[in-house]
Amino acid sequence: MEAKEKLRVDKYLWAIRLFKTRSQAADACDNGKVKLQGNNVKASKPVNIGDVFDVKTEGRKWVIQVTGLLEKRAAYPEAIKHYEDITPPEDLDVVKFQAASFQTGKRLSKVGRPTKRDLRDIRGFMGED
Repeated sequence: MEAKEKLRVDKYLWAIRLFKTRSQAADACDNGKVKLQGNNVKASKPVNIGDVFDVKTEGRKWVIQVTGLLEKRAAYPEAIKHYEDITPPEDLDVVKFQAASFQTGKRLSKVGRPTKRDLRDIRGFMGED
């Protein structure tokens, strides 16, 4: 990629696979979830090598440093070569805890409605045979 060409932040974040779609990346920029040096970034801001972005996605907070410009979406092994993840370890722990609290749709063991065995034990205890 030539140095004269400009690459938008939303397109870059989509190309390095932090967001599934470019519109999601643009929405994140518009909603203040992408910051450059503590300031909110518009989706149209040009990306330069060496920039450090704070990005909040659904599942994680990222602090990335741009090491190369990638204009088109590429496979994951190729995409990770164009940024360096410099997220502090304390931020990783907080996000993992939050992600673990999401509802997965599965019922936790020993929580919720009683099983048939539990019902039999309850009826036996109450004297209802």
